[in-house]
Amino acid sequence: MKKSFIQIILASVLLFLSFFLPENGEILRNILLFFSYLIVGFPVLKKSFRNILRGKVFDENFLMAVATLGAFGIGELHEAVAVMLFYQIGELFQSYAVDKSRKSIASLMDICPNYANVYRDSKFVRVDPDEVKVGEIIVVSPGEKVPLDGKIMEGNSLFDTKALTGESVPRHVQVGDSVLSGCINLEGVLKIKVEKEYEDSTVSKILELVENATNKKAKTENFITKFARIYTPSVVVIALFLAICPPLLLKDATFSDWIYRALSFLVVSCPCALVISIPLSFFGGIGACSRIGVLVKGSNYLEKMANIKILVCDKTGTLTEGVFEVQEIESTLKEELIAYAAYAECYSNHPISLSIKKYYGKEVDTSLISSVKESAGKGVLATVQGKQICVGNEKWMQENAISFLPNKKVGTLVYVAVDGIYKGSIRIADKIKEDSYKAISILRKKGVKDILMLTGDEETIAHDVSQKLGITTYYAELLPQEKVGKVEEWMKRKGKEESLVFVGDGINDAPVLAISDIGISMGGIGSDVAIEASDIVLMTDELSKVAHTMSIAKKTIRIVNQNIFFALFVKIGILLLSACGMTSMWEAVFADVGVSVLAILNALRILRIKQEKG
Repeated sequence: MKKSFIQIILASVLLFLSFFLPENGEILRNILLFFSYLIVGFPVLKKSFRNILRGKVFDENFLMAVATLGAFGIGELHEAVAVMLFYQIGELFQSYAVDKSRKSIASLMDICPNYANVYRDSKFVRVDPDEVKVGEIIVVSPGEKVPLDGKIMEGNSLFDTKALTGESVPRHVQVGDSVLSGCINLEGVLKIKVEKEYEDSTVSKILELVENATNKKAKTENFITKFARIYTPSVVVIALFLAICPPLLLKDATFSDWIYRALSFLVVSCPCALVISIPLSFFGGIGACSRIGVLVKGSNYLEKMANIKILVCDKTGTLTEGVFEVQEIESTLKEELIAYAAYAECYSNHPISLSIKKYYGKEVDTSLISSVKESAGKGVLATVQGKQICVGNEKWMQENAISFLPNKKVGTLVYVAVDGIYKGSIRIADKIKEDSYKAISILRKKGVKDILMLTGDEETIAHDVSQKLGITTYYAELLPQEKVGKVEEWMKRKGKEESLVFVGDGINDAPVLAISDIGISMGGIGSDVAIEASDIVLMTDELSKVAHTMSIAKKTIRIVNQNIFFALFVKIGILLLSACGMTSMWEAVFADVGVSVLAILNALRILRIKQEKG
């Protein structure tokens, strides 16, 4: 940009001086104009020549080269320089706009750690993050970035998570907490046990998502690309017709006059405003999303987000906090019951299993466990010290022909049986996120017709959560494959241009995320599989960010449509005037560059969108 700015200033000075030379200074004037043209025009001529060799003939560089060289040929040197100068000014505006919208995304590159301090051979050594292995201990000092995902083994501190989540308030971390790479340690020295290699870490995956985001184009972008491929050769053919046919067919028509008209026609026909501003608008939309901690994997998903009609939400970890806690144990042998349940669930990472193990609070001796059989959405069958332990929901008890006493209280009920004899139940409860109330309210105001909740939990829990949130349609006691069936059923109910969005966080949600029009995962507590399968990642685990992303998407599409209409309307008008000889090349280039600059400035408005309030 600095180089382009200097070139524009130099060319402008030479062009300005050429106007003040005496009439007999024609040779010096032409020299000044030639060098002025060369300063701003050489990069364009070079690109045009290079593209012709590659088979890409009909682009904006070709149009500018033909128009300006043609103007030189008919003696319109001032206009040739002016055309190229204004074109380069337009390009400079484009570079500035791209740079501005890119910064919000490129700032994510700052989260990329340069090194890791790893404990090896009784001392800490500085190595590249991709050289650290799972299980090794790293030290992160105050002011340093966390290089890899892991668990804190020693120390406590405050973390700046702004680059990952968009949240400005630091988060307190302590021993036992899992930490994500890319966060900045603000206070104490931490010893962290690495749980993922660098290529699988959060920071690496985020950078990969961002780098690939522009590869998936929206329908509008693809249309503009195809349109430019047909449009540009067409205007070149029309320009040739204007230059050759009227002088041969019309009386008193001169070649110089009609060639000038044809060149003006070529200048104004350049589709820069569309080719530049449309991708820039979507790029700006993706950048605006990244600033609030929402990673959009492609502009096609942003386009779909503008027309959400059906929102399907998983319950646990999406609408609720996903932090299950044991509330009550119904048994005469409570300590024995929780111990059996903890041993049976020891290999499971399901939130319910984790809550049982946390409540048990003791180390599980896995050598006492000889076999474990887990059934997704139902329960676990394990052999512990020769005893068969059955832990799960009502369906699991019935499937294993165990007679039990149903617990009617609201919550997730886990029943425990030993050697086929029922021993009692554990009631576990989850809490609705405060953000969920706000999110549902905003989404309804934005025109989302149907909001559904899917859960593997029991009917009583599902009814209680849906009633509190005002969700009228819900499906309870679903297995993972049944969730897929429900989403497929609702996919058939929507219109062709309408979108169904699924928001989930768990590994069991990955198939549903993949088949939805847009799959949105929770990046903070979400599983790696869910994040991989989704199209959009919410780094803060806040459902209200869906509404905010929808606002950005709507504004992006609105600006894209404004730019398309404005550019085509002005260009068609000026093209007709140029063909009729009613505009000079100066006016033509002003129209072309003016439309491009206005379209680019309009696209930049996306970055100024405000946070939604419930």
